[in-house]
Amino acid sequence: MEQERSDPGGTRGSRPSVLVLRGDHEPPGMGPVEQMSNVRYVREKELETALPDAEILFMYDFWSEALRRAWPAEGGPGWVHIASAGVDRLLFPELVESGTVVTNSRGIFDEPIAEYVLGLVLAFAKDLHTTLRLQAERTWRHRETERLTGARALVVGTGPIGRAIGRRLGAAGLRVGGIGRTARAADPDLGEVLPMERLGEALAEADYVVLAAPLTDATRGMIDAAALARMRPGARLINVGRGPLVVQDDLVEALRAGTIAGAALDVFVDEPLPTPSALWDLPNVIVSPHMSGDVVGWRTDLVRLFADNLDRYRHDQPLRNVVDKRLGYVSSASTPVPHADQRG
Repeated sequence: MEQERSDPGGTRGSRPSVLVLRGDHEPPGMGPVEQMSNVRYVREKELETALPDAEILFMYDFWSEALRRAWPAEGGPGWVHIASAGVDRLLFPELVESGTVVTNSRGIFDEPIAEYVLGLVLAFAKDLHTTLRLQAERTWRHRETERLTGARALVVGTGPIGRAIGRRLGAAGLRVGGIGRTARAADPDLGEVLPMERLGEALAEADYVVLAAPLTDATRGMIDAAALARMRPGARLINVGRGPLVVQDDLVEALRAGTIAGAALDVFVDEPLPTPSALWDLPNVIVSPHMSGDVVGWRTDLVRLFADNLDRYRHDQPLRNVVDKRLGYVSSASTPVPHADQRG
């Protein structure tokens, strides 16, 4: 059942109204938000009824697909904030064409994901997944492992997460390069950045390919059979971006054929990963349940970021993390505060 909370000293006319799409649990640390605004908590089944009159929508349940179904023909929120870095669930035509401003939670997950990627690279280089399997079998089998220093890493995606990954891998001794929209010769975090049209060329030189790009029309399915065939036989693919960046059937075939040496996947086309998926059983694959950025306290950090943006909204200050709805990601640091007359 929906819940509504407001500061007893305030009125709807004096403070913004915030509609919170919650999941199974309420977001933690909402006290500051409730002090600044009139907050109404709803679940998916209540969203369609509540949305037409919403001023602000906080999509704390960032897994939900309900917003597309519930989007009103007229009216609706002037600002939508999602508690994730990815915004592909929001970019349906009706919202893109509207005057609604979209912000995301960019910045919360950068360093945790970079640490996770470094851990995966170390796991591959030092064959830790095999060590754990042999330990479970009580098998003593001496092996040689690989050096990280001098290995080549290609980071696909030059946003904050990709940049954090580049810094971590570079600090561990890898030679880092990047793929992005704009080429540059000497990026401080990613070394030489090549444009997307040179992806195939860059894949052929990398020992580790790390996907940290947003899901857009340009990136969907970018790692397909042709791209995998360009990779080195000893290379590993790591995906912490979005599942549909990779054509999963092509990846399974490449792993079985030895086209590449392994893959570590934190994101998938279908989540949870279906039980029958071959990815569960391949010995050269590490599967994790979309957790690379989720560290202790991350949910509270998400709410704090929204509270900061809400305070900016109330004081007519530029919002943080404004998404370019045409591009599908944040392309600038801020934008003017949305007002009712800007809605489409």
